[in-house]
Amino acid sequence: MSGRLNGKVTLITGAGSGIGKAITHLFAAEGSSIGLMDIDQSGFNLLTEDIKKIGVEFITVEGDVSNIADCKNAVETCAKTFGKIDILVNSAGVTPRNAPKEWGFEKTWDWVVDVNLKGTVMMSKFASEIMKRNRLGSIVNLSSILGIVGYSEDISSDGFSPYTHSKGGVVQFTRDMAVQFAKDNIRVNALCPGFTYTPQTKRLTDDDEMKKKLESLHPMGRLGKPDEIAKAALFLASDESSFVTGACLPVDGGYTAK
Repeated sequence: MSGRLNGKVTLITGAGSGIGKAITHLFAAEGSSIGLMDIDQSGFNLLTEDIKKIGVEFITVEGDVSNIADCKNAVETCAKTFGKIDILVNSAGVTPRNAPKEWGFEKTWDWVVDVNLKGTVMMSKFASEIMKRNRLGSIVNLSSILGIVGYSEDISSDGFSPYTHSKGGVVQFTRDMAVQFAKDNIRVNALCPGFTYTPQTKRLTDDDEMKKKLESLHPMGRLGKPDEIAKAALFLASDESSFVTGACLPVDGGYTAK
């Protein structure tokens, strides 16, 4: 198999759905061995069949990125299986829209920040320890346009959304880690997608009025597709971006250019 990630080992969180699933498909097609981590493995059935057809090695690990023991186990299992970890993609994420209705503000805030920010930090902490041994690594974090700008005034928000707080934290974590780990030849970058068709946004995109409103906020007049985000992740993960670190790349149809 000839691909841009031949010989690489990638660990992907949130691999069972949405953007993480699209990244898994693309990275496998580009020749990378894959470690798939997700708290819900129900989405792995068809995905693993696809990977088998591609012909690369893979493992699946059930785990919650907000649990430090699960993070450590996923990294150690992947490194033990493949002998190294070259790439980490922190794609696991949640929004307050998906929190149980009975949860109050504090519990919802803690959950979103724990998954989106703490999970990214913990996975990176353990994976970077493996990468430092080989003096080689690329970490791609999934932030959001809402990590670099606030919610549009056209979308109801009270200014206390844990999603924006957590994704803004991912942006700053990315920059700080990139500076500190450059000496170890570990690159750290982030993607900041615009609104994209995923299970996370389904509640919004199923509402025709809201969908049109979201589309109007993007100068290209549409929402993103998971495979478009995956292609940007491939660039940041691969050696093609060998002089790129600390970048937070909007993939947003022009949303943040306005």
